[in-house]
Amino acid sequence: MAKIKMSKNAASIDMTAMCDVAFLLLTFFILTATAKVPEPMPVDTPASTVQTKLPDTDLATLSIGKSDGKNAVFFGVKGKQVREKTLDLMAQKYGMTFTDKEKYEFSLIDEFGVPIESLKSLIAIKSADRNKAGVQPGIPIDSLNNQLKDWIYTARQANIEVADKELEFAIKGDSKEEYPQIKKIMDILQDQKINSFSLVTGLRAKPKTTK
Repeated sequence: MAKIKMSKNAASIDMTAMCDVAFLLLTFFILTATAKVPEPMPVDTPASTVQTKLPDTDLATLSIGKSDGKNAVFFGVKGKQVREKTLDLMAQKYGMTFTDKEKYEFSLIDEFGVPIESLKSLIAIKSADRNKAGVQPGIPIDSLNNQLKDWIYTARQANIEVADKELEFAIKGDSKEEYPQIKKIMDILQDQKINSFSLVTGLRAKPKTTK
């Protein structure tokens, strides 16, 4: 008896659904991703194997490095409401006034480094121009004009009023920065009874152990 040959059709897979899923995932990641904000003063932190993560809230960072070739200190605090409240308290202390728009613009600045007398000018310029060399010379830390001390004090007050929590502190020092400059910042913190703070470092590979 003759065998009946079955026709073989090439198998096909409909990829439409998979493409739709891929585009939906791509759209989701694009919309939810947060762009990295350029730092006003890039700091090359010393390497370390410690992997402890800094908190996302209730944290103030003091960055120490060079701005336009000179020693400079920048200050930043987490949370828009905390920043606005800190600015209110500093304005009261220094007899200054800021508009609601200026307060809002300041709340968007992660980190800054200018004397408070120049803060209005910094807020007024475009965010891209704030990071240009020479625009931010650093916050004064002289014995006769220690504005950093006041920023630390008022930020602590603001965080308690807004979040009802004590503010934590982290020092982000350049690996090439001289120790006396780092110690000066530590002394300012310790003068306000802040004896516990983090040191920001860059991650490096752990040394290989030989058998």
